[in-house]
Amino acid sequence: MRIKQSICYPIFKAQDMSLDELFESAAEIGYAAVELWARGDDFEEVIATAKKHKLVVASMSGHASLPDGLNKRSNHDRIEAELRTSIDLAAEHGIPGVICFSGNRQPHMSELEAIEACADGLRRIAPYAEQKGVNLNMELLNSKVDHAGYQCDHTAWGVAVCEKVGSPRAKLLYDIYHMQIMEGDLVRTIQENIQWIGHFHTAGNPGRHDMDDTQELNYAGICKGIAATDYDLYVGHEFSPKGDLIQALRDAFAICDQE
Repeated sequence: MRIKQSICYPIFKAQDMSLDELFESAAEIGYAAVELWARGDDFEEVIATAKKHKLVVASMSGHASLPDGLNKRSNHDRIEAELRTSIDLAAEHGIPGVICFSGNRQPHMSELEAIEACADGLRRIAPYAEQKGVNLNMELLNSKVDHAGYQCDHTAWGVAVCEKVGSPRAKLLYDIYHMQIMEGDLVRTIQENIQWIGHFHTAGNPGRHDMDDTQELNYAGICKGIAATDYDLYVGHEFSPKGDLIQALRDAFAICDQE
């Protein structure tokens, strides 16, 4: 199945290019989608411009506060309310998934207790996500370089949460850059856990830049590995271009255009 690619709009937003020009270029290159992190003032403009260029909005943030997340039970009321609003927006605009965060590790809380807490928080909203047809994608992030203390920093940890939630809408956002830093063995891990993955992010490591020969990841091989599964959602580019933005998008698309 050919990889469907997306661009993370906040990273690829250009000062010398309008939103319309950026999305027109992305569609011309062959991108299928764009995505958002947060619902800013330009949310409606992004949605409308994506639709104009026949681009899906593939992903958006589901709740506030990356470090202060689902592993704190005191956050569950707030996060449930925020996710309900996000799910409604996602369903209205055909967005397949919203992003969730475990939060940072809490003192005196075991890993198992944190897994249970995250699962309980997601279980509260999972039936609504099922009803609306929207995935709850808990993001896998590295705690070594970029997000010190973040708890959902290994695939097995995130899968344990999804298993406990017990919903077909409880998924993971598998960030390839972050998981290269934390555990490597990417293709095998992805293929063994593809049923739990609702979205992908990319970036070169080290540096979180382009997929060029200064970084260590073989994105053509990784995307071939994804394409060999039954995954039919999106691979979103979340790297910071070192040079020309549009050329970086062209190069990334060509590398990841696998089937």
